[in-house]
Amino acid sequence: MKIYDTLQDTLVDFVPRKEGEVSLYACGPTVYSHPHLGHARQAMTYDIMRRYLEWNGLHVHHVANVTDIDDKIINRALEEGRTEGEVAAEWKAVYDEAMDALNILRPLDRPHATEYIDEMVAMIHTLVDNGSAYANDSGVYLRVRSVEGYGALVHRTPDELAEGAGARVEVDDNKEDPLDFALWKAAKPGEPTWDSPWGPGRPGWHIECAAMSLDILGDGFDLHGGGNDLVFPHHTNERAEAIAAGREFARYWLHNGMLNTGGEKMSKSLNNFQTIQSMLDENPLNARGLRLLLLQTHYRKTLELDDDSMAQAHEGVKRLDAMARKAANGGLDMTSTARVDDAIERFREAMDHDFGTPEAMAVVFETVRRANGALDGGDEADQAHALALTAIELANVFGLQVGLDEAADDDAAGDIDAMVAARTEAKANKDFGEADRIRDELAAQGITVEDTASGPVWYRTCVR
Repeated sequence: MKIYDTLQDTLVDFVPRKEGEVSLYACGPTVYSHPHLGHARQAMTYDIMRRYLEWNGLHVHHVANVTDIDDKIINRALEEGRTEGEVAAEWKAVYDEAMDALNILRPLDRPHATEYIDEMVAMIHTLVDNGSAYANDSGVYLRVRSVEGYGALVHRTPDELAEGAGARVEVDDNKEDPLDFALWKAAKPGEPTWDSPWGPGRPGWHIECAAMSLDILGDGFDLHGGGNDLVFPHHTNERAEAIAAGREFARYWLHNGMLNTGGEKMSKSLNNFQTIQSMLDENPLNARGLRLLLLQTHYRKTLELDDDSMAQAHEGVKRLDAMARKAANGGLDMTSTARVDDAIERFREAMDHDFGTPEAMAVVFETVRRANGALDGGDEADQAHALALTAIELANVFGLQVGLDEAADDDAAGDIDAMVAARTEAKANKDFGEADRIRDELAAQGITVEDTASGPVWYRTCVR
């Protein structure tokens, strides 16, 4: 398997640290407000990677942190007269609910920054003791120019980065160098603080992820992921902290592209974001539509989101569901192990080339087309069903949830079958008004009816 490593700036062979296991750290949310679709893209990217690796039989130790102390959390707590912990707990619950609604697997570990203060202080102590960091009245700072290879992740030298100091780094007269960054911030009135050898204060953002990832996954863990907006300064500074402390950090770096709307990155700072909840409220199909749209764009590329692209994704989801329902109506046995090997092989080839989901989804839809043709053409049931089962499995590798929903065998399914039969009879009698009424009633229940060469097929517009 080959992946694109940001540090090496090229495709490389991915060799896990331990055979059969993959350790993955992906930067998680700062919990102070509603998560938006940009957050969804990052979380879903690593969810898809994890699902594929697990489908291949690998155990994935997936870690994603929760930043529960931050300037934005502090400011919101002050505005609302609450504690930072109360604000963080509320918005973490909102974030988790949104991710669950998008069918994003929860990480195996969810470290909170405030739970790892001791580990952060110990790491900072190491940096101060070996001369890589210095303390003053405003906090403790890393001497960036003392770190070998600083800037390698973003492929720029310290001098080149210094030219833009102030744009992406905090300018502070207390620092020896503009590039130096805070490991520990001295206490300010009204802010939460913890004790440290340098006085009361709180950790800087970058030391949080460095300390948590190394503590949970250990030195030389496999993959560190995040949005490409984090390459500098966040990931660059995490890596510098680890190197300066004499630790082996991530062996491979993965970065997903941004989600754009109107040609601009979706972000709260630009006030051009849509929350995940508002998207789901618009249409229940949006959860799966967004996942399909993301799959059809390579993870390293910018994803442009608009009404047309989402509408096309909806149609793709409906095609998948219609094929599954058609196969079910033809007696598909979901317990069968019959599969089409050539489709699975081409799917793997696509994914093993830097998680090539667009090419992998092309294989899925080609298999859907072949399955529909076999089902409509009266081919042998075994071959038609093997194609259908292959398409369903490959789509479900990505969390698209295609197949017979749990309600398919209950009483409601029988009622739907009866309504579809009544609609067919009404059309045969040229009572198109009644046929349209039944269609609309089914649509109100989230049921779509598709007329095919072998008869009407119904399916739910979302898996319940």
